[in-house]
Amino acid sequence: MMIRTRAGTPCRMRPGALALAVGTGLFLHARRSMLHELRQARAVAGAAQSALLRPLPPRLAGLCLAAAQCSADQGAAVGGDLYEAVATEHGVRVVIGDVRGHGLAALGTVAAVLGSFREAAHDEAELTGVLRRLDRALARHLRTRHPERPAAGDAEDAEDFVTVLLLEIAADGALRALNCGHPWPYRLAGGKAAPVARTEPLPPLGLFPLPSDLAAENLGGFRPGQTLVLYTDGVEDARDARGRFFPLGAVLSRAARRGPVSSAAVLRAVFAPLLRHTGHRLADDAAVLVLHNDRQPADDRDPTGDREPAYRRAPTDGGGGTGSDPEGTEARDAAGARGPVDVQGPASPSPPAPARPPAPPRSVGQAAERAARLRAAVLFEGEPAARPAS
Repeated sequence: MMIRTRAGTPCRMRPGALALAVGTGLFLHARRSMLHELRQARAVAGAAQSALLRPLPPRLAGLCLAAAQCSADQGAAVGGDLYEAVATEHGVRVVIGDVRGHGLAALGTVAAVLGSFREAAHDEAELTGVLRRLDRALARHLRTRHPERPAAGDAEDAEDFVTVLLLEIAADGALRALNCGHPWPYRLAGGKAAPVARTEPLPPLGLFPLPSDLAAENLGGFRPGQTLVLYTDGVEDARDARGRFFPLGAVLSRAARRGPVSSAAVLRAVFAPLLRHTGHRLADDAAVLVLHNDRQPADDRDPTGDREPAYRRAPTDGGGGTGSDPEGTEARDAAGARGPVDVQGPASPSPPAPARPPAPPRSVGQAAERAARLRAAVLFEGEPAARPAS
């Protein structure tokens, strides 16, 4: 092949050089196409993650929430771990679970369990009814995936199962749970961290039928200032290069001893050392859900000593599940923190308050300044330490 240079002197291009130039162009074009498809695939995975594992609201019925999950599959945005929290008329109901296997192969089972929980949490008056609904939904999903698969309990080695932990936090702080093969959560209180229970859980869903005498376990009270840390076994079973397990209990104890904790701070206190421990290479999916009770106590102790202290009802989202109402109930909570606290239950009659003299008229500047202070109080309600000084 002849190529003429600028000076007009012809030169001959060797066939090998021509093939190299053409091959390089084709390689660069294919690389750009693959990168474009990869970006599109990641965008689709992000949308699927948002639809499947919806971002939890930062506040829900007076509880501060924070959650995170990490898939063991490189590049996967979702895996086999699941969690959800909803505010219902029966209290705040929470689920966390772990599907057998990890990564993208477990997504179908995660979707089936989460979809059933989001409906049953509102419909079922008892926590046992919620668990039975999850069990039936999982059985239908597994029959659809494997028509030849026998019913639960009929096979010695079932291939698919899900560990599930259900929690119910009542308005007065009463904590009830149903556990099917899942690790018990930790409670952070008084500068210490300990599991909420040590009893043997039920078998995971999908292996055996649920017992007929199913009953929720009472775990005491979830008091203001306490924190619950829910997690999947991928956290506690994570190993370092020398085969040592991740010391989750010790990590949470250190976090509890640091003083007042927040949900986001506890989440960072777990995931940062976890990733360092494993060298950022998890062998299994890992998920952590932190709930901090930010409800305000109405009194320190009941004078009779026969019942739990009453608590002020924290703002709810009206059943929608977002947990945010910056100009409604949360604004009233911010104002209530500086004044009298409403106590649940029948109120004793009190004499009418004396009439106050009319307030002097406010200027436009004073009104604007007062409105700005109120908005700042609402924005910083979840972090008292960061609240600006008045």
